[in-house]
Amino acid sequence: MPATTVEAKAPKGPPVAASRRISAGMLEPRLLLASVPDALRKLDPRLMVKNPVMFVVEVGAVLTTLSAIRAPSVFAWVITVWLWLTVVFADLSEAVAEGRGKAQAETLRRTKKDTTARRVIQDRRSGPPEVTEEVSGTELRLGDLVVVEAGEIIPGDGDVVEGIASVDESAITGESAPVIRESGGDRSAVTGGTKVLSDRIVVRITSKPGETFIDRMIALVEGAARQKTPNEIALNIVLASLTIVFLVAVVTLQPFAIFAGAEQSIVILVALVVALIPTTIGALLSAIGIAGMDRLVQRNVLAMSGRAVEAAGDVNTLLLDKTGTITLGNRQAAEFLPVRGVDLETLADAAQLSSIADETPEGRSIVVLAKERHALRARTEGELEHAEFVPFTAQTRMSGVDLDGELDNRSLRKGAATAVMRWVREHGGHPTAEVGPLVDGISATGGTPLVVGEVVRRAGAESARILGVIHLKDVVKHGMRDRFDELRRMGIRTVMITGDNPLTARAIAQEAGVDDFLAEATPEDKLALIRREQAGGKLVAMTGDGTNDAPALAQADVGVAMNTGTSAAKEAGNMVDLDSNPTKLIQIVEIGKQLLITRGSLTTFSIANDVAKYFAIIPAMFASVYPGLRHLNIMGLHSPTSAIASAIIFNALIIIVLIPLALRGVRYRPSSAAALLSRNIWLYGLGGLVLPFLGIKVIDLIVQFVPGLH
Repeated sequence: MPATTVEAKAPKGPPVAASRRISAGMLEPRLLLASVPDALRKLDPRLMVKNPVMFVVEVGAVLTTLSAIRAPSVFAWVITVWLWLTVVFADLSEAVAEGRGKAQAETLRRTKKDTTARRVIQDRRSGPPEVTEEVSGTELRLGDLVVVEAGEIIPGDGDVVEGIASVDESAITGESAPVIRESGGDRSAVTGGTKVLSDRIVVRITSKPGETFIDRMIALVEGAARQKTPNEIALNIVLASLTIVFLVAVVTLQPFAIFAGAEQSIVILVALVVALIPTTIGALLSAIGIAGMDRLVQRNVLAMSGRAVEAAGDVNTLLLDKTGTITLGNRQAAEFLPVRGVDLETLADAAQLSSIADETPEGRSIVVLAKERHALRARTEGELEHAEFVPFTAQTRMSGVDLDGELDNRSLRKGAATAVMRWVREHGGHPTAEVGPLVDGISATGGTPLVVGEVVRRAGAESARILGVIHLKDVVKHGMRDRFDELRRMGIRTVMITGDNPLTARAIAQEAGVDDFLAEATPEDKLALIRREQAGGKLVAMTGDGTNDAPALAQADVGVAMNTGTSAAKEAGNMVDLDSNPTKLIQIVEIGKQLLITRGSLTTFSIANDVAKYFAIIPAMFASVYPGLRHLNIMGLHSPTSAIASAIIFNALIIIVLIPLALRGVRYRPSSAAALLSRNIWLYGLGGLVLPFLGIKVIDLIVQFVPGLH
């Protein structure tokens, strides 16, 4: 009785994950306009008070508004309007960042389907027949078993407990290629809303209604579940402290101004406060944090908290699984080594023929090597007459072919050294003394030796011999050494985790260029290694996909679980890689560092940015009383009113100019901390110092023609 599904109607288009990839660069006009209402709603003082810097600006805008109403003037209204625009622009930066997440979340909502699930009442293990009942997917509870067959939607997150099936996960990954999910092992987790394409599986539900993986994705990408990170909170405290200091300074300045006969209006005092406090970084700080998580989403990585993204930027030690991360995952044929008396072409031909029936990745690689290295055309079982192929099995540990032709009557075997040499001896042959050293030499370098043997039949007699050895090796992914060199320049220590013996692990580690390795690793070994690193004051990141990785993922500061992994691994980590690509851990670290560098760069720019405003406003306020202060008017601003207006206008406009940089992030280049600091000071410190002088001067040249400001 197939389950019926009622799908929410959604517009046709590309896979969801692909369509939700909002540009991370410049502002999109459509998104900017759509964010304006949200920015205006954020003017609510109850929301603004969470950002002390901008709350002070908003209070100042209210005061100047009342002052402008009581004593109208062009100057008062210009300052008032631009103060309100400063607050709106600050809210707009946050609204745009959140709006990008909401746009992504909306496409995810379209993928949610109201399904009818077939809940198991009596399963096969309790005795046939299997009994199921149809219920709404929203009625499923933790631990329920549901049957899902080809063409049906998986009604909730869970683990496959029976069967194997091909599953379409494009709703969450954007990849059209189906994936295999099966009971047992580390590829048993399935996600609600994905579709079974073939076969039949029984799924144990592991999520409550409304708490599925897609529900969590929606909440996270639209910012509903975002909390400020420790560094963000600390910077907010610093900015609030600076704001209080400058606020007190300006309040206490008025009595001195009255004493000197230069009493200032509330409009000018508010303008001075806004110019002194770090409004630029205060306006952009929240957007930087939101954009950091958004950049991970763009790469199909779901961060469970901003703290995890931030921690990635401070990682000192990176634990990487060897198989599939550093190496391609399957050992591949790298070289044919014939024994004395056998030419290389003969060995290559025998190796290829004996591997035709070997469907393992290693067997396929032997056929490919013979074709590419020795120009031997790849043959199939159907092309060879009078041939009986012997497939590879775990019991025999060999594959081969028996040829029974008039011109070619022989048998070939390829496989583990001990198995093939035993086969040769059983047919009256004696392996030469060369074989042992060849096998031992390959093993010593971390490779896997496969031996090729031959039995020739002539005139009713047999002769058996060893033809040579095939060198299989773990192939290190292209460019991995360069990536590890980059990480080393970033001050990150890399550790390869593998179940291989120490000899093999050492060879791969040296070829890949990692700093250290942990061989024959057990879950307890991984956990102990992480704790040792953390006890030394280091932050640790690692990837994993199995239940046995869950303790280490939970212990690590940055634990990245593969989406193909078990539910236990995904619950233990604080990030989930929807593409299940372990090498993405390196990108995650780079994004984390980019987040921290962006925050630091814009903070440097904001503080340096205030210097020019001092030179604009201070002389304008007191030059009439203290003529010597006119020498500080190094920009040659036209008048006190145009100087103050120009500084406030620039203060608002620079926020809009910097929003794209806050969303995109400052470009990160692997280098030492000293080099990063130097670049930060010269580019953003000096740039923040020079740009306002130029900007304020240009604005002054324009506003001096406005009546009431000249």
